[in-house]
Amino acid sequence: MGSLKEKAVFSPCCGDETARYSDRALFSGFDATANEGSDTPVYEKRIGLMKTIANQTYDEERALYGISNIHLLDCTFAGPADGESAVKEASDVVAEHCFFDLRYPFWHVHRLDIRECRMSEGCRAALWYSDHVAVTGSELHGIKAFRECRDVAVRNCDIKSNEFGWFSRDFTMEGCTVESDYFMLHAGSLAFRDVRFRGKYALQYLHDAVFDHCDITSRDAFWHAHNVTVRNSVLRGEFLGWYSDNLTLEHCRILSSQPLCYCNALKLIDCEVVDSDLCFEKSDVDAVITTPVDSIKNPRSGRIVVPSVDEIIRDDEHSRAEILVTGGRSSGPCMGSRDERIAI
Repeated sequence: MGSLKEKAVFSPCCGDETARYSDRALFSGFDATANEGSDTPVYEKRIGLMKTIANQTYDEERALYGISNIHLLDCTFAGPADGESAVKEASDVVAEHCFFDLRYPFWHVHRLDIRECRMSEGCRAALWYSDHVAVTGSELHGIKAFRECRDVAVRNCDIKSNEFGWFSRDFTMEGCTVESDYFMLHAGSLAFRDVRFRGKYALQYLHDAVFDHCDITSRDAFWHAHNVTVRNSVLRGEFLGWYSDNLTLEHCRILSSQPLCYCNALKLIDCEVVDSDLCFEKSDVDAVITTPVDSIKNPRSGRIVVPSVDEIIRDDEHSRAEILVTGGRSSGPCMGSRDERIAI
């Protein structure tokens, strides 16, 4: 899989959008100690300067509203009062080994560090409208866990949360397992690595994102994606990448029915396209494929290089793409097993 640089700590990037999400900047192991300004997340060496609240239970409404410079340790947010918004409008907060079973705990929070915490299914809409957030080694099991947040780093977490991450930006994720429907809708400026995902309708309307060494199982993934690169990853599920613009897949393994149709500026670099039929319909595509393909249908323009293909369908007069079959048409089964195409 490869790894990030040693002891990588995610901190906000700076500079224009192109520089921020260049290959050099992504996954480069930003050092939190290099930037001690007010925009850095809260880090361990600052805990000693905070007031610690330990081994307390809260269930009332807005229990810790507006707190600042607080270390929450082994606290529980649950109980019969069923109060909402426990840590709303707060700043410079570390929550460590805490349990959250109430709604909306972290809204409008600035500089938040969550470590080895558990958020139950009852902890709905946990983090909304917050910025400079780091979440490490935690369970996020409530629906809509993130919404409209910015400068976020999520590492080594177990996530079971539908509608996760909508409209968020500057969002980094590494080493996580995710189950979610409508994951990261309309999000932008993303850097994901070593993420295992399963769900439906994932990663739609994204912009400016890079995925590396990920395993993604989803129908309708990457629809309307703009300026997205996926490298060294496995992509399963039907109707992959429709209506995308400037989607690049590099050294990926694709298992899909009717993948990559109606795309603009689509690029595949040394990809495996396995158990996949009716590929590239009405797409502008530049593709180098390393495996036999079941069928290609009416690619609009560009060039496709493939070792063999069972069927080329040309029943659209506007289909002008060049299809270069380097090893002749394949009459046998394509590489790989049908069992790999997991039903969504």
